[in-house]
Amino acid sequence: MNIAVTEPDLIVRREGSAGVIRLNRPKAINALTLEMTRGIDKALDEFGADPDVALILVEGAGERGLCAGGDIVGLYNSAREGGDLGPVFWREEYIVNARIAKYAKPYVAFMDGLVMGGGVGIAGHGSHRIVTDKTKIAMPEVGIGFFPDVGGTWLLTRAPGEIGTYFALTAEIMSGADAIHARFADLYVPTSRWAELRQSLTDAPRGASGDQVSGLIARFVETPAPGPAQQNQAIIDRCFAGDTIENIFAALERDDSDFAAAALKTMRTKSPTSLKVTLKLLRQARVARSLEECLVHEYRAALQVFVSEDFVEGVRAAVIDKDRNPKWRPASIAEVTPEIVDRYFADRDAQELKFPG
Repeated sequence: MNIAVTEPDLIVRREGSAGVIRLNRPKAINALTLEMTRGIDKALDEFGADPDVALILVEGAGERGLCAGGDIVGLYNSAREGGDLGPVFWREEYIVNARIAKYAKPYVAFMDGLVMGGGVGIAGHGSHRIVTDKTKIAMPEVGIGFFPDVGGTWLLTRAPGEIGTYFALTAEIMSGADAIHARFADLYVPTSRWAELRQSLTDAPRGASGDQVSGLIARFVETPAPGPAQQNQAIIDRCFAGDTIENIFAALERDDSDFAAAALKTMRTKSPTSLKVTLKLLRQARVARSLEECLVHEYRAALQVFVSEDFVEGVRAAVIDKDRNPKWRPASIAEVTPEIVDRYFADRDAQELKFPG
């Protein structure tokens, strides 16, 4: 009798000198659950204490991508039922994001295929971020009544010019080339060379430094052609420099390029409240002193998102019913008052993030 063996949603093991963390929900494009987040945190503890582990290697199971984000369906159900999964999940997820950014050993993230939302959180703060010819990175949250989180506001505001503002407000997809240009990634390696590079990494010398790991990867690196966002940098900088959504819309309307027209059309389908909250978070992040500071702002805003109508409606339209026709409340930019936006920036000291160290 054959007995089916079910693999866990997160596979953690040592391969040679690499501590491998493999997200293993391929049917869900490795969407991140609370249990997986806790497993990553535990793995970082174990690999950090193991002298035989030279580097961390993060990858996704299957052919579709590293990680399509957090477990949105679980969050949706909890929000509808008045549960607390959102506050608990985001608190633990954001703490792990901060850990990754300060991790003592080289942290190599293979950002192949789809890397969205929470996937950016576990890859975008690593020391060695590899993209490929198949990479599609996005922070699509404004389309579900949310905003770029997992430290996304920190990453987006470290991009050149207004590239980060553009990607945050349109939720457009970054190619591997644009991800490097936007400073979401470091190196471009074709997918076809990953198996060879992966073997090289697992064979890394004990105690390998970050520079040594960079040297191992460098033998496989190629230079991609510029992506569409990089090619349209001047338009993006001109149109997305405003500090209000109204100003950005007006700039896009004045611009006579097809690129600006497409960006405006896309933004008009997003949650008006999310657009305004996202822009305010981005402008705060631009002057922030640390990733942790941005994560605190994001967490406060996320608590309000979890009890908002737009989040439930956005997930319903995009993931549950898939009708792609959300009914946002308020329905227009003009109706999103400063008082509505201020709810996302309320000081919630009792539920503040506590970062170790």
